[in-house]
Amino acid sequence: MDANWIDISVPLHDGMVHWPGDPPVRITRVQHIGRGGAEANVSSMTIGTHTGTHMDPPLHYVPSTASLDQMPLHVGIGPARVIEIADRVAITPDELARHTVQPGERILFKTHNSTWCWADDAFVEDYVYITPEAARALARAHVLLVGIDYLSVGGYHADGAATHRALLEAGVWILEGLNLSHVQPGPYDLVCLPLRIAASDGAPARAAIRPLRREQDAEERAGAVRAEPFGFTQGRPIEARRAL
Repeated sequence: MDANWIDISVPLHDGMVHWPGDPPVRITRVQHIGRGGAEANVSSMTIGTHTGTHMDPPLHYVPSTASLDQMPLHVGIGPARVIEIADRVAITPDELARHTVQPGERILFKTHNSTWCWADDAFVEDYVYITPEAARALARAHVLLVGIDYLSVGGYHADGAATHRALLEAGVWILEGLNLSHVQPGPYDLVCLPLRIAASDGAPARAAIRPLRREQDAEERAGAVRAEPFGFTQGRPIEARRAL
């Protein structure tokens, strides 16, 4: 793999932090090579669909809408922008106004969460979140995807449901549970593909980014399309890059 790629997903492990009330994470080796005649290692896994790094489709909060297996692949593949947030409480409309969010963008918010919330397996209640007002501003800007560096875009003690609905009702896909502690703000290539679970309200995902070169970024924004090895969707060619 290209050395410039940065893995921004969190590893799944037994007993890891999960949203209160969701199924606990259980990953257990049930067959061991050399034990009881086993020729292979095999594990069992029990997790919720919103565990670790994961994606939310509209169906998560909006009935009779798209489930995660219906996500167009270009949602998670293409240019993205990492925006660093200094506020240790919430992402607000005033903060967004300083970053001139554009239609079609994939926005990944780097907050205090990345260096604080993933330190252990205890759930952190006062993580940095997106306010409902900021979520509505992102929806009005017609962004394509919004990512954040803990388990929810909405606050635990705030109206998290309102934040989710503001984004999902507008067709904005949500990527949660990122670790951006080792990432600088700026433009990147993003590849993020969640598990294809039929009729799912969410699923764990692997996400990676690599810095965009200046000339490449300019080409992307001008609307040029370059073929990439991952430029496919359900057997049909797609544009591997979408102009913002």
